[in-house]
Amino acid sequence: MSVFSSLVGQDHIIDQLTTAVSAAKSGTGSQAMTHSWLFVGPPGSGRSNAAIAFAAALVCKENGCGNCVDCTTVMSSTHVDVERFNPTGLSIKADEVRELIARSSWSPSVGGWRIVVIEDADRLTETAANALLKTIEEPESHTVWLLCAPTLSDVPVTIRSRCRHVQLRTPSTNSVQDFLLNQTKVDKKTAEFAARVSQGHIGRARFMATNLEAQSRRKEILSLALSLRDVDTCFKAAQRILDIAEQQAESENAERDAQDLKQLQDAYQGTGRGMISGGAKAVKDLEKEQKSSATRAIRDNIDAALLDIATFYRDVLVMQVMQSKSSEILNIDLSQEIRTYAGTTSSKRTLEQIDAVLIARTNLARNAAPLATLEALFCALK
Repeated sequence: MSVFSSLVGQDHIIDQLTTAVSAAKSGTGSQAMTHSWLFVGPPGSGRSNAAIAFAAALVCKENGCGNCVDCTTVMSSTHVDVERFNPTGLSIKADEVRELIARSSWSPSVGGWRIVVIEDADRLTETAANALLKTIEEPESHTVWLLCAPTLSDVPVTIRSRCRHVQLRTPSTNSVQDFLLNQTKVDKKTAEFAARVSQGHIGRARFMATNLEAQSRRKEILSLALSLRDVDTCFKAAQRILDIAEQQAESENAERDAQDLKQLQDAYQGTGRGMISGGAKAVKDLEKEQKSSATRAIRDNIDAALLDIATFYRDVLVMQVMQSKSSEILNIDLSQEIRTYAGTTSSKRTLEQIDAVLIARTNLARNAAPLATLEALFCALK
């Protein structure tokens, strides 16, 4: 099975990438291959997966067979010549980029390419982007840079103008449903439900289909939109969203953070004052990094909750405009509640509520205080 088979609804780019792989290995100097690529697409479209699949195909002797050691190690992020940088903080700093640049100059160990994948390249600070620019302009002959971002405009023009663009699109509901049926053990009803509510987000669809806790959490979040009556209920709903986001972040990160700390302590042969020289600073740096990672996870979880709430108001608007076509709504498990709510308000008011959610998401992306942002949002929604 090819490494590209994991890309759902992206047939239009698979041809582009396979042609580039063939050109890279033919040695003909074809323009199909270049050293700097920018993968863009909406959240969940699989832009990082596409970049990783491309990297695997480049180092694989069979152009991405999906079964050999090279393919499996690239896909599991353990290949010696492929570095996958996934920022844990809110931004990618210049020092981190300089370290990547230094390692990118190393000669390949087992293949013909040294490949660096930067996920969330939209998080590059200005100084980090400037540090990366010269390398993107004049890369080593054996190095390939693969950057990933939601849109072209999220990446500085100086960077994106020097990269080959790969534009992914949101997979259709049917494509996501087929993917879930083929890749998981869920039944058709669950696959259809997860594909519909995920809105083409592959990772979210898989998580929703296979995790009962995620399904319950989503339903609770949507119920908060129905509970808004006064300022008190608005403030309680805001606090509950934040609590859910924090609990989810803790459950996702706690085990990994504990393992990272233990590995660091083992490396420095002890804990506290028993550590060898440099251990205390290393632990402090790790704790700082973990705190930054937790902050980002909380904000990402809040954003996901706001997307769920946005789908609720989207469904309300659909019900108001297309009253008899309830099959068009996303949250089919709440169709009766949506129909009832739609009858209590106007489409003009629903559009205002959708705008309020989008504004809150924008403010969060600009590092606004989460609780204050949520309180203001829910007061605007009631």
